[in-house]
Amino acid sequence: MLLYVNLLFSFALERNYLPEGKPTAASQLRKLKVKSGDVTIYSPAQFQKILHSAPPHLIPMLAISAFAGIRTAELARLDWSAVDLDRGLIELRASQAKTASRRLIPITANLAAWLQPLERKGRIIPSGEYAKESTALARALGIEWPRNVLRHSFISYRIATVKSADQVALEAGNSPSIIFKHYRELTTEEQANDWFGIVPKEGQWENTTKYDRTTRTVRVPESAHS
Repeated sequence: MLLYVNLLFSFALERNYLPEGKPTAASQLRKLKVKSGDVTIYSPAQFQKILHSAPPHLIPMLAISAFAGIRTAELARLDWSAVDLDRGLIELRASQAKTASRRLIPITANLAAWLQPLERKGRIIPSGEYAKESTALARALGIEWPRNVLRHSFISYRIATVKSADQVALEAGNSPSIIFKHYRELTTEEQANDWFGIVPKEGQWENTTKYDRTTRTVRVPESAHS
């Protein structure tokens, strides 16, 4: 915005609309450096509660976001052909990635356990309503849904596991400096092991919830609150 204001005043000076030799209001403005907010992540217990309450159709978005760190916008561009459980990789082509660079993201053992039972055909997220429903599910369980919380959680726990900002940057499609600055030492290796140890519960695939699109609320069974 400051750039455009300066251009406007420069134009006025060139046309002699302003007196020469005097500082303009724009030249006296200074950029304000805004500190980035704290990174908010879920604990393993919080996210396990969400996943263990989720109906099957929400599992792909929740599990891949949390255990592979793929951005929601990127995930929305993928179909199941990008997920290779045999090789243990998810491929983002350059045209699908925010950074316009091809990425190969490892499929962790627990992510494979979440994806294996699913029918893997068509789009991974066939409806844009799934993101709203996931947020509503968390709130129905008494858990807030901060912006980008699953991606932030993945990066934080992943770096605690592999101990390499460069590796996590490649997997997450970010710069090593950002990873090192914002995510290093947010969690312990023990917590990371718990995060990547979340697997489906018994009866997982029979989960049912009722989502109201008008109110953007989810009704979950009473047992899910325990």
